[in-house]
Amino acid sequence: MKRNFMKTIFYTFLLVFGISSCTNLDIKETDSIISEGFQGLADPSSTVDEIINRMRGHYENQANKYALDEVTTDEFLIPTRGTDWGDNGRWRNLHNHEWNEEASDIIDPFNEWNGSQLLASQVLDSRSSPSATNIGEASFLRAYAMYLVLDWFGQVPFRDVTLPSSELPAVLTGTDAVNFIIADLDQAISNLSSLPAGASPGIGAGESDRPSKEAAKYLKAKVLLNKGIYDGSGAFESGDMTQVITLVDEIAGQGYALESMPYYDIFKNTPDSETIWSLGSSVGNRMFNGLHYNSTTIGGGGWNGFSTLAEFYDLFEGDANNNRVDLDLTPLDLQEPRRGGVPNAGLPFTGRDGTTDNGGFEDGSNVGFGFLIGQQYDLDGTALQDRAGAPLAFTRGFVDGSGTPSLINNNEITGIRLMKYGMRFGGFTGHQPVFRYADAYLMKAEAMWRNGGDPLTMVNTLRNLRGATPLGSIDGQGLLDERGRELFGETWRRNDLKRFGQYLRAWEFKPSSEVGNQARLLFPIPAQQLLANPNLVQNCGYPGAEPCN
Repeated sequence: MKRNFMKTIFYTFLLVFGISSCTNLDIKETDSIISEGFQGLADPSSTVDEIINRMRGHYENQANKYALDEVTTDEFLIPTRGTDWGDNGRWRNLHNHEWNEEASDIIDPFNEWNGSQLLASQVLDSRSSPSATNIGEASFLRAYAMYLVLDWFGQVPFRDVTLPSSELPAVLTGTDAVNFIIADLDQAISNLSSLPAGASPGIGAGESDRPSKEAAKYLKAKVLLNKGIYDGSGAFESGDMTQVITLVDEIAGQGYALESMPYYDIFKNTPDSETIWSLGSSVGNRMFNGLHYNSTTIGGGGWNGFSTLAEFYDLFEGDANNNRVDLDLTPLDLQEPRRGGVPNAGLPFTGRDGTTDNGGFEDGSNVGFGFLIGQQYDLDGTALQDRAGAPLAFTRGFVDGSGTPSLINNNEITGIRLMKYGMRFGGFTGHQPVFRYADAYLMKAEAMWRNGGDPLTMVNTLRNLRGATPLGSIDGQGLLDERGRELFGETWRRNDLKRFGQYLRAWEFKPSSEVGNQARLLFPIPAQQLLANPNLVQNCGYPGAEPCN
C-alpha cells in the first residue's frame, strides 16, 4: 500500500475498526481502510448489526459519551478518594471545564461515532444493494451519530464513499449539518416500520435494539428543538417548534404515553409505554460506579466514584439531609418518588422476576433507588461501615482530610450517590432506554412555551403521575429543572443546559476562570484529526484557534 494513500485514509476514522472493546477487530476486504476504493458491502445487514453493537458498547461505558454528556455538568462529579479515581485529573477536569484536546474522553467519542456514521454511509451506498429496512436503519444510525458529533464538536466530517479514498472528508457545520441530519431522518421515517408502545419487551427480543419510525421522529424533534444552537442563530423558530409538537403527537399516536407505574420500574427490563428506543447495554457501571465497596456483594462490590452535587439533589422535593424510604419504597422524608431513597434493610425473597435469593433476601434490595444519602444498610438491616470502620453514611459535601471543600483527598463517604437502575434486579442487566416518551413529552411542553404557549398543565400532569406537588407557574428555569428531575442520568443534561444558556454558569468546584468561558460550549477537535483532515478547523478558544467572541 502506498504511503501517501495511508496518510489520506488515516482519517477514516482513526482505527475505525479498533476503537471499542466490543468491536470486531477483523478487517474485511471491503473496508476502505485497506482497499484502494470502497466497492460496496457484501452483507449490509451485518454491518447495520455491527453499528448497533458498537452503540450498545458505547452506552455501557461510564467514560467517553457518558462522561461528556453528564460529568461535564452539575449532575455528576468524581472526587479523588485516596488513590482511587485520580486518573491524572481526568474526571475533575471534565466537571471543572478544564479539559484539553488530548483528553481521551474527547478523542475516543470523536473516533467512535464518526466511525459509525462511516459504516452507515457504506450501507447506504447503492453498490451495497441495501434493502428498504437497511436504508431506514442505516439512515437513522448515521443521523444519530452525526447529531452527537455536531452537538459535541460543532462540525461533522463526512466521507462520501462514492469518491476516491484519497479525497479528504468534507466538513458539515451549522445549517448544512442540520439539514443533512434531518434529510437522513426523513429517509429513515419513510423506510422504517412503526413500533407501537410496549411492543419491544427488552433484551433478548430482536427488535429491542432496532430503530423504528417513532425513534426517528423523536430524534428529528430533538434536532429541531436544538437547531438554533447548532446553526448559531440562537433562535427557536416558530415553524420548528410546531414541527416538534407535531412529531411528538405522532409518536403518541402509536400508544406512547407517560407511565403510571412507579418511576423506577420504567427502567426495568420489562415492557412499558415510555421506551421508544432502547439498547441491550449492561447497566452495571451505572450502579457500581457510585456504590461504595461495601454497599453490596453483587459483582464484588461498588467502585465508589460517581456522585452528584447537593445543588442538583436540592432540585427535588424533600428533606435536604435525609432521603429514606420504607421497604416498599414509600417515601419517609416528604420527598417526591423520583428522588428515590434509602431502605433500612433488604426485601424478603419471594421469587419476583429478575431477583435472586441471598440468605432469604432479594439480593441487592438493600440498595435504594435515586439519591443515596445518609446511613446505608445491609440486607439484614445492619448499619454498613466503610473500610475504616466508620458509618457508611453518604454526605452532601466533598471535603479533604482537613474539612476543606475539595475534589481531592476525599474520604470514602463524601457525596450523594445516584442509582437510576435497581441493583435488586441484577448488577449486569442488559437494557438501557435511550429515547423515552417522557423526554418527548417535555420537548413538546418546551416547544409550546417557546412559541408563547403555557405548558403548565402538561408539566403538572407529569408531576402528578410522578407524585410531585403541582407547580403554580412555569418558565424556562422551571422547564429545565423538570427535565433534570425526570431525565437525570440519561445523558441529556449537557444538551439541556446548553439550550437553556446555563452550561457555562458557576457550580461547585468549577473555577471562576471557566465560568462564562465560551470555548467550553464545544469540545476541541483532536489534534491528530486536524492533521489528517485540513478541512477541520479547531474550535475557538483552544490552542491554535481564534479566541471566542
